[in-house]
Amino acid sequence: MAKTYYDHDADLTLIQAKKVAIIGYGSQGHAHALNLKDSGVQVKVGLAAGSKSIAKAQKAGLEVTTPAEATAWADVVMILTPDQTQAKLYAEEIGPNLKPGKLLLFAHGFNIHFKTIVPDASIDVGLAAPKAPGHRVREVFIEGGGTPGLIAVQQDATGTAHALTLSYLKGIGCTRAGVLETTFKEETETDLFGEQAVLCGGVSALIKAGYETLVEAGYQPESAYFEVLHELKLIVDLIYRGGLAYMRYSISDTAEYGDYVSGPRVIGPESRKAMKQLLAEIQDGSFARRFLADQNSGKKEFLAFREAEAKHPIEIVGKQLRAQMPFLDPVTVEEVAKTR
Repeated sequence: MAKTYYDHDADLTLIQAKKVAIIGYGSQGHAHALNLKDSGVQVKVGLAAGSKSIAKAQKAGLEVTTPAEATAWADVVMILTPDQTQAKLYAEEIGPNLKPGKLLLFAHGFNIHFKTIVPDASIDVGLAAPKAPGHRVREVFIEGGGTPGLIAVQQDATGTAHALTLSYLKGIGCTRAGVLETTFKEETETDLFGEQAVLCGGVSALIKAGYETLVEAGYQPESAYFEVLHELKLIVDLIYRGGLAYMRYSISDTAEYGDYVSGPRVIGPESRKAMKQLLAEIQDGSFARRFLADQNSGKKEFLAFREAEAKHPIEIVGKQLRAQMPFLDPVTVEEVAKTR
């Protein structure tokens, strides 16, 4: 089994003795900055002038400066901006201010693995990646727990990169739950595959296909929504707590039997073939090149996809139904976008 580290394996005083710059203050950025601050670490947040996040970070008691100034000040620099913006930001503001011996951290290996960022050999490069959205990293930390994380070292110029990266992960709470040793290659490729084949792409496509199948067969859209989307959380919560076995133990015998005989028909040889093709395109960089090319040329494909998906009937029906269930604390993209 791969090496896993816990609180007793990490020395928090290592990161407490360093100055840490968090570049970006989105979902992950706010969680890392606040968790580190609560762990007794000196933190500054690096944000572009005019960023809407400046006021949020300052209100939370954090010092804010530009990415260039934060990098020059810090011993440890964590980049938590979107993948597609990191290379330009690094070239213009971060790279020129990184002195030999500093530790450059990432929470996703995309830009290092695909070489859109190539740090000088005198810089330590590590991965400190919580396996949860930023809001959960913060919430669970406040509750006294932690989210699992990943650690990797790409460059170790000083000989201390691993210990300091592990200390950083303790500072944000990940060693409370366990930190798994990995590589930039493994983290990047498995993360992209999981998102595309299962967690986002696979689940979204499966939900839409199930909804469309029921509605086309004459069933009510509302019934279809509840069956293939609303109830999904109930099943995922069971899997989250006790794996597939606990989910199957908790559902009816009819549902369990249907799982066994019908699941392999939906995710059969063709689906597995498609998954292997997705993985190949991730491994050879095809997906990364397509994504970055679109992002760097106006996001035309990306925005067209987003617009089309927002018009899908399941989104329209779902918004109406959720509005009648305030106990779910429903949100809309439009409402959230106004606060960012």
